[in-house]
Amino acid sequence: MLDTSAVAVGPAAGRRLHRAARRVAPRWRMPLLVTVGCQVIWLFYWAAFYPGLLSYDSVMYTWQVTTGHWTSDHSVLYDAAVWLALHLPGKFALLTLAQTTVMSVALGYTCAAVRDLGVRARWCVPAALATAALPPTGTFVVFVWKDVPFTISAVLVFAAAARLVARRGTAPEPGRWLRPGGYRFDLLVFSAGLLGLGLFRNNGLIVALFAGLVLLPFLPGLRRSLAVLTLVAVVLPGAAQLGGYRMLGVAQPPANSVFGMNYADIAVAYKEVPWVFSGADRRLLAEVAPMSTWETGANCRTADLLSNSKAPFDRNAAQQHNDELVGLWTKVFKKRPDVLVDARLCRGAIAWDPFSDWSVDAGATIVAPLERPGDLWGWAAAPETADPAAGAVQISGRMADSPYLPALRSHPLSKSLNLAATWLTNLSKARHFDTLLWRGATWTYLAYAALACYAVGRRNRAVWGTAGVLLGMQLMLMVSTPAGLFRYNVAPLFIGPLCLGLFAAARRARERK
Repeated sequence: MLDTSAVAVGPAAGRRLHRAARRVAPRWRMPLLVTVGCQVIWLFYWAAFYPGLLSYDSVMYTWQVTTGHWTSDHSVLYDAAVWLALHLPGKFALLTLAQTTVMSVALGYTCAAVRDLGVRARWCVPAALATAALPPTGTFVVFVWKDVPFTISAVLVFAAAARLVARRGTAPEPGRWLRPGGYRFDLLVFSAGLLGLGLFRNNGLIVALFAGLVLLPFLPGLRRSLAVLTLVAVVLPGAAQLGGYRMLGVAQPPANSVFGMNYADIAVAYKEVPWVFSGADRRLLAEVAPMSTWETGANCRTADLLSNSKAPFDRNAAQQHNDELVGLWTKVFKKRPDVLVDARLCRGAIAWDPFSDWSVDAGATIVAPLERPGDLWGWAAAPETADPAAGAVQISGRMADSPYLPALRSHPLSKSLNLAATWLTNLSKARHFDTLLWRGATWTYLAYAALACYAVGRRNRAVWGTAGVLLGMQLMLMVSTPAGLFRYNVAPLFIGPLCLGLFAAARRARERK
């Protein structure tokens, strides 16, 4: 006899799901759909690259927190998350799963925010799901990187600002601070996002400052609250970097790391305007590295060719002569500021230029590979292979005998999923897709265009207050970035697609008029 029990399960489960969905308040159904949908998609990438994707920095975090070499040159808060994950069952799998979940919630919240501005679900839901599905953003969230929570913070800042702008002029709703949907809840999310910007990336203080300052004039009723929240979000991480971490036993980064980009500026200037350098200046440079290394590091696209490559570069000598090198940088800046400004803008092209330059070294978007070498970028290599004279920051063998090496190995939950996800990611790296899929600058300008269209169509200039986080990202990367790495400017790839619905919202308003 035909067993129909399995057939009956489907409709029954569907009815139960429908009844459960009806219990959710109508205004939260769409954000919940986006959250669940994005989470399901990211589970595909999580299973495909289980327990997560790694880079050189990921291994560095692990070495620092497992050997007591905590330092504040990276995010101390994210280092703490890495330490916690390594001491829990599941290790990095739990960390990357948490990242996918929090980003899914952030996208659901962002969809609710743009809906408040008049964007229909037909626009924001597909945009959010596509953002989760596309390989650049899909794989990014399962990387063990401090840039992931930094990007989540940026998305939350944009979304909270959009919700505050949408309810501008309305009476505050009574209720508890933590009640989702209330303006005080949005203020709390906004301040948490600002704080995350400064805690997950040292130069993120610039982004937090601009995000708060740009929103301030458009919300007159909240100016005092916003000013206080912005001040706290900038002062707390700043104080931690200046001395707070040191009180906790976390070492501050050496001067040769803090001023590494100034050294790179000097290399560019030495190539462009060598007559500015006196004989004493050249002797100073030779104390730190051969002149051939300074010539190699003169590529304005990246600072890594000077001190983080195979070219000889004496970091100890740079540390000893740091004050003199900074003095030389100041001298060049006084005589030829245009050269140094050009060097910074060239290096920060990932923030403002939508197009890669494939004709020069490091001119294209730099994307981290999915594969990890067997020696984990030298960390797990035999100690005797170390080259102390090389300029590279890694010293081989630091983790050769580490008991945490198994946590750094890849073992996908499904070989088929791994092959599919790898193929899709490699496909997305085609040069003709670079501008659209990998360059944050492209989506920054598209977001600006959508906000401008909405501001004109709806006669609502306050919407420009939401652009502060994007403007801050651009300014931060123009001022302080070592190279055009994709991961430095990912936030616009999440925010930009969700802004596209503002074009339709502005058009609908004009049609009604």
